[in-house]
Formats: sequence, structure tokens, C-alpha cells
Amino acid sequence: MGRRMGGVDKGLQLIHGQPMVQHVLHRVQPQVGKVLINANRHLDDYQSFGVPICSDSISGYAGPLAGIHAALLHTDTPYLVSVPCDSPLLPNDLVSRLSVAMREHNADAAVVVTGNGEQRQRHPVFLLLKSDVRSSLEHYLDNGGRKVDDWLASLNCVDVPFDDETAFINVNTPEDIQALTTTTGSRPAPG
Repeated sequence: MGRRMGGVDKGLQLIHGQPMVQHVLHRVQPQVGKVLINANRHLDDYQSFGVPICSDSISGYAGPLAGIHAALLHTDTPYLVSVPCDSPLLPNDLVSRLSVAMREHNADAAVVVTGNGEQRQRHPVFLLLKSDVRSSLEHYLDNGGRKVDDWLASLNCVDVPFDDETAFINVNTPEDIQALTTTTGSRPAPG
């Protein structure tokens, strides 16, 4: 919803002259066979990126799980990876690392974790999951659930450690955009 960004669509905000979602696409497309964008507004703008678009089928903004649900309704692959449009620095090996951990643990889902001990942070929207978990998600949403971590707790989910916390930053405010565009070494992938 972009509240901290003044209500604007975060994915369309420019970083180094390109919409933030374009930076995410440059990083995720080489890692997957198909890409799908979940968007609920500015659909014409998102269609210009040349990938299929799906919107939430659940009314009343239900958060990231509504987007994951919409993607599951539109996917024909056995797995779905979820990444937010406001994280333009995601790792180039994200999907492969999540996939390896998922196979090793025979898990339904794999999620990114950074830090250690009290500094440990789970990043639940950086997620790889089996597409057949859709009925579990629908049941959770139908019962009023909205928190990604709470739903993941009902699955066989493996946490996958990543060392580079900056790869998972969320650009939430105009100040975040400014910091990202002026910080050397944090430049998103070129267009």
C-alpha cells in the first residue's frame, strides 16, 4: 500500500532511473523459469514490463499473503518463489539456495533468515514454497489469518541463513530511496 512512501506505488518508484520493480526483475528472472507480478493498482504500468500480472482475489487488503495466494492461483509450476518489489538488492543465488535447503529438509517452504542470536531476523516474503500448499493458505486466510510467519508455522518450513543483510533491505520511504541511490556498493542491477 506504500503508506510510508506517501501512498505511491513503491514498485514504480525510480532508483537510478528505473522503477524499483525493474531492478527486482533483473535479479530474479535469471533464477526462475517464469515470472508473475502481483499488482492491485497501476496495472497498465506493470504490464509494460512484459510479464503476466495477477491481482489479489481476496478483497480488503490482506497483505503479502493475498499476493502469494493470487500467484498460487495463477501458477502452473510445482514451486513458487516470492520476493517483494521493494527489495532491489536481492541475491543472485536466492532461489538456488532456498531450493537446496528445501530439498535437503524435504520441506514445503524455505524462507530467508539473516543475523544470529538476538539479531536473527526472518524475512518471510523472501520465500520458496511448493505450489500444493495453496489449500493450506486458503484455509488460513478464510479463518482471518494474515501473518506470513504464522502461516509458515503450520507448514514444514526451513529457515535458510544468508550473511548479507543488505540484500534484503526494504525500500519503504523516500529517504530509503535517497540512501540507496547515494550509497556506493548498493547499486541495484543495471538495466
